[in-house]
Amino acid sequence: MQNHDPMLPHRCRIVDRRQDNDDTFTLTLEPAEGMNGFAPGQFNMLYVFGTGEIPISISGDPNAPDALVHTTRNVGVVTNAMDALKPGDMLGVRGPFGNHWPVEEARDRDVVLVAGGIGLAPLRPALYHLLANRADFGKIILLYGARTQEEMLYREELEQWRARFDLEVHVTVDRATGDWRGNVGVVTTLIPRSPFDPDNAIAMVCGPEVMMRFTVQALRKRGLPLQRIYLSMERNMKCGVGMCGRCQFGPFFICKDGPIFRFDRMQRFFGKWEV
Repeated sequence: MQNHDPMLPHRCRIVDRRQDNDDTFTLTLEPAEGMNGFAPGQFNMLYVFGTGEIPISISGDPNAPDALVHTTRNVGVVTNAMDALKPGDMLGVRGPFGNHWPVEEARDRDVVLVAGGIGLAPLRPALYHLLANRADFGKIILLYGARTQEEMLYREELEQWRARFDLEVHVTVDRATGDWRGNVGVVTTLIPRSPFDPDNAIAMVCGPEVMMRFTVQALRKRGLPLQRIYLSMERNMKCGVGMCGRCQFGPFFICKDGPIFRFDRMQRFFGKWEV
């Protein structure tokens, strides 16, 4: 945002609310005047007036600037208050903040997107960008894991993606429920048989930290070098501009230097909560 104090939220009106599963919902906001677009992987600070604010990745289409989309889980005081909002209500928005997925570095390469649970939300803008510029990339492969089919995000859109001939989508669940007849197992079990060329591929990974750790191991076993594996590391962010120090991660501030990190640059700090 230009000519605007980054600590001062814009007032944005909610135009749509969708319940994705039992504890996850998506809000679509109308951007306020003066707000610019965003890059895939960036996040906003969302402020519920009278309650507080939290960082949430932008999960919409970067080529659709008239809609600001955020998907989040109801897991705390602020998200509980946010869950109660409805179309017409106002939400404060600061941002966008942070860096972005390496879509430029991915040109002419196979691209592997690995998502666990709600980690599909921060990766969705990158997938929109890849598909909007399809001729610039090699194979595009989405590997998505959820605990059950009921907890999957964007189920209708997943079916649309699976129907495309220029995109490979493989989905797995930790536990089969209902009429599920697909893959059962953690998302890393999909990596060994994924049809990408490790000599010319780049990976973008988002999910719980333990899932990302094992995903990196599986990608390395396939021959993908660490400098072509990128993770989204949203953790403990509070101000969004590197002032409060809450998100310090070794020598980095996640809100300013991330949330997207090339794995070889942060490997020695990954998984260590004391840094």
